[in-house]
Amino acid sequence: MFESAGPADNCDNSPCIVVARQNNALQISALDNAAADLGLEIGLPLANARAICPHLQVFDADEVADARALNIIADWCDRFTPLVALDSPHGLFLDITGCAHLFDGEAALMRIICDALTRQGFAVSAGIASTSVCARTMTRYATGQIIADGEETEAVRPLPVFTLGAEDAITRGLRRAGLKTIGDVASRARHEITARFGADFTVLLEQALGQGDAPISPRKPLPDYIVEKRFPEPVATEGVIASTLSRLAQTLVTAMDSQGKGARRLEASFFRTDGAVRTIMVDTGQPVTKPDVMDRLFRERLDALNDPLDPGFGFDLIRLAASRTEIVVQQQRDLDANVHDNDELAALIDRIAARIGGRRVVVHLPQHTHIPERAVLAAPAQQHLAVAMRAAWPARVEGEPPLRPLRLFEKPEPIKVPFATVPDGPPHQFTWRRAEHAVVRVEGPERVAMEWWKQDGQTLTRDYFRIEDEAGLRFWIYRDGLYGELVTREGASAPPNWFVHGLFA
Repeated sequence: MFESAGPADNCDNSPCIVVARQNNALQISALDNAAADLGLEIGLPLANARAICPHLQVFDADEVADARALNIIADWCDRFTPLVALDSPHGLFLDITGCAHLFDGEAALMRIICDALTRQGFAVSAGIASTSVCARTMTRYATGQIIADGEETEAVRPLPVFTLGAEDAITRGLRRAGLKTIGDVASRARHEITARFGADFTVLLEQALGQGDAPISPRKPLPDYIVEKRFPEPVATEGVIASTLSRLAQTLVTAMDSQGKGARRLEASFFRTDGAVRTIMVDTGQPVTKPDVMDRLFRERLDALNDPLDPGFGFDLIRLAASRTEIVVQQQRDLDANVHDNDELAALIDRIAARIGGRRVVVHLPQHTHIPERAVLAAPAQQHLAVAMRAAWPARVEGEPPLRPLRLFEKPEPIKVPFATVPDGPPHQFTWRRAEHAVVRVEGPERVAMEWWKQDGQTLTRDYFRIEDEAGLRFWIYRDGLYGELVTREGASAPPNWFVHGLFA
């Protein structure tokens, strides 16, 4: 558990506080050591603080900036463990189970993190315990404490009750009842505490005493496989970075191959020495099991970045993770030529998606509807390529012109029709985009009824016509409704509207 209390002390040791509006009053939300030495504490009204120390430096709280800074620190802490959780507004939980031995033990790991954050200008309080609540409780009173498993109760007993982090009303109630330390509260029967302060406080107390645990919620899901390379000296050259990714890809493939899996989503994270973290992600349409394919995808992605990868003073850690994997299905590839074609198509889609983004590469899937604009669904190609390859499209009659245009307008465009053969006839001429077109050939109508469950009480139908004008241009137009079907507010009959929905080649 790490608690960041805000900026470190000023060089001139002048007391500084941060104030926020609470209960219609400005109260201290954070303070430095110089202010704490004067007797100021969090929650004290600003007027009282100025009365104690008239020369205070006061800063307004910025919750958005604080949250952004906390997320940046959490990204930096990801180099020590992938299980990092936010404890808003100022704290972080790091699950270091199985990670401490990589840094010469728990004490060395805590010292590394605290020293690094202190150099970045933060005042840090840290503690290690077997439960998250116990560690957080310790950080509110002292820093650098390591509580062994089973010693939580003895460690927190002498601490003041405010370190539990309960609501101010509960803390004041405990003090008025003469319960000044956690040990005093723990000595009372649980049913008495629950009856006076609620069941939630009782659960909090038991977790601080090590008698229960509250699981943390990591900011990011744990990847299926992680490999990383730490450098004793920062690296910044493209050659070293590329070769490192290549070696990590080989290690990752070896780990996945032992369980018969391939990567569908890869994430390469670059940790700079100044704390900045950059993560590059690529998706694949099929499980990837070859290191050279991973190298090619990341080269495509890095070359297409609008914001190029900036090493700054160098990277001290490069990580490659497979955040989503699938079991590789073995196929007969020697006799089935379609399998090779599908693999080449999937590889091409992956390369294009790595360069321009997966959402921009789509396939069209047929839908079971007769409404033209809903007959085709654009779906991400990497996720639906197999479905698109098996999709059954309506067969075209050989030698006959297409019944519908290959591409439709995103939104049908209105046209002006001065008159038409009623009730079901096509127009003799129409105006579209301020140009007049005289109709010379017509096929239709093709009547399409709207879904009755989406009509909002209306019974509109569409009559589609394939039309050719005197210049040889061919249009697909429709009449929205029938003559005599639309009624104005005054009760008079209104002519239906006409639209052009697409153009034939």
